[in-house]
Amino acid sequence: MHRDWAPLGADRFYNLVKRGWYDGVRFHRVLEDFTAGWGIHDNPYVNVVWQKELLLDDPVTQSNTRARVSFARSGANSRTTQVFVNHKANPGLDDRFAPFGEVVEGMDVVDKLYAGYGDGPPRGEGVYQARALARGAEYFDGEFPELDRIERATIL
Repeated sequence: MHRDWAPLGADRFYNLVKRGWYDGVRFHRVLEDFTAGWGIHDNPYVNVVWQKELLLDDPVTQSNTRARVSFARSGANSRTTQVFVNHKANPGLDDRFAPFGEVVEGMDVVDKLYAGYGDGPPRGEGVYQARALARGAEYFDGEFPELDRIERATIL
């Protein structure tokens, strides 16, 4: 993490990792040659609470190059718990997504994440995020059993 790149995002991510938020979380949106996203909890009640904890946007000071990590967002000041790592340089994201960290070891693992489900509606048949947030593990296990997951996230 690079707090100087995006302090609000880095602090949110740090606190989520410290609380165990990402333990067991699935990579629910893996798009080959683009990004891999995660951050929807298996417990829908926990998701409800965090969807109200909107985070203000950080200014973008770094580019979304390969291995950089940024928070996902649906509009201005809408970041919550979902993040993504870039599979390649994605300069088209630089006007909206502020990287706060980067993968320094293990991109070979990221490159092998299951991407067979593709994007969610309306662009594809993959994970429908509203259903995932509302139903959690039941939805993931029943309809997307091949998704890879984080066993445990720790701070080194």
